[in-house]
Amino acid sequence: MSEFVVLLSVPGLRASDLAHMPNLAALTAHGDRAPLVASFPALTCPVQVNMTTGLPPKEHGVVANGIFWRDTQRVEMWTCGNHVVKRPQLWERLHEHDATITSAAWFPLFIKKAYADLICTPAPIHNPDGSESLWCYTKPEELYGELRDALGHFPLMNFWGPLAGIKSTAWIVSSALWTAERRRPNFWYIYLPHLDYAAQKFGPDSPQAIAACAELDAELGRLSAGFTATYAEHKLLWLVASEYAITPVERVSYPNRVLREAGLLGVKVDDDGREELDFTTSAAWALADHQLAQIFVRDNDKRVIAQVVDLFSREPCVAEVLDRAGQAKYEIDHYRNADVVLASTPDSWFAYYWWNDDTQAPIYARTVDIHRKPGYDSVELFFDPATKGIPLDATLVRGSHGAPPREESQRGVLLCNQRGVFIERTMADVDVAEIVLRQFGV
Repeated sequence: MSEFVVLLSVPGLRASDLAHMPNLAALTAHGDRAPLVASFPALTCPVQVNMTTGLPPKEHGVVANGIFWRDTQRVEMWTCGNHVVKRPQLWERLHEHDATITSAAWFPLFIKKAYADLICTPAPIHNPDGSESLWCYTKPEELYGELRDALGHFPLMNFWGPLAGIKSTAWIVSSALWTAERRRPNFWYIYLPHLDYAAQKFGPDSPQAIAACAELDAELGRLSAGFTATYAEHKLLWLVASEYAITPVERVSYPNRVLREAGLLGVKVDDDGREELDFTTSAAWALADHQLAQIFVRDNDKRVIAQVVDLFSREPCVAEVLDRAGQAKYEIDHYRNADVVLASTPDSWFAYYWWNDDTQAPIYARTVDIHRKPGYDSVELFFDPATKGIPLDATLVRGSHGAPPREESQRGVLLCNQRGVFIERTMADVDVAEIVLRQFGV
């Protein structure tokens, strides 16, 4: 058992990456190591909640990075509060066991108004003129002001988009170190996103992705040294968990265009001739999310559902078509999920595009606008000098994740700095919570 535990949630980390990460390799050299398999869908929000509840999406309700609220016909991407998580997370379980155990949740998604004692996560202020002001949601509320005064604003432009890079992860590390010195929580859950960028943009085995491993490793060295000094009289337990592995992709599929060609997708046209997806007139539409696509069918029409299943069963980039019954196989059969779920092949991904002429694409298609787009857009990592915006070429993307793990390349890794913490066998993301709880005697 340990009095202080640090769980690092690192998307894209593979066992082979340790060859380029001497600090991480040294930290975990004498500890347990096991392959870690993300549940389907292997996406940021579901996997983070899988790890912090120990339960699958069927139980906790986080089935993707976005939620389509059927009652209001609205897609909410990335901004959901903690109320959408329908099962207790680690901080709640620890409090129930012992009210004196304190927890810090650092930069996970869907964390606003959670029960953790300390929270920090991006929450830019959206101004009436359409601009954004830098800010973070923190608990306690005044904490971000203190962090800003000490470290400057969190560099949101480096967290996602064409400028995404190590500066955002470095700020996360610096803010955790600053907070640890003053608050010393017993449990840390820290999201370190840096490996996500180059692996998606250039491919997981690209020179850029290898360089990103070295950049992240330098920050891990700084975090390890700082925490070791802060908790000097205690032996810290470090757990490092891959959220998912990123695989090379060669193809892209456009499920909304497939639905449009079949006459199932509805669009509305604005005064400038630009098309917007119309949820109310669509018999079926797709929320595309990396290697997952959720097909929502109006009024749960069984005839349309059968048509959709047949359509995508013949699409070359689609590995599985799951109706409601089929979703039970992966424990994602929650009422929030779509009528039909698509899983791509490991070498392809799904883009949200519905237009066939780029001149008719909505204005936000060429911007970094993660909230208005009804789906995830990897192309936001690129910049088109000709249009001074995001290109509309989804074939640029060279890495993705989310599909059910069928190949060794889709497995991540679970690392520890001590022996005997977990059995060195293939682990699932839902196993991580129990490992943490066991350290505190829960």
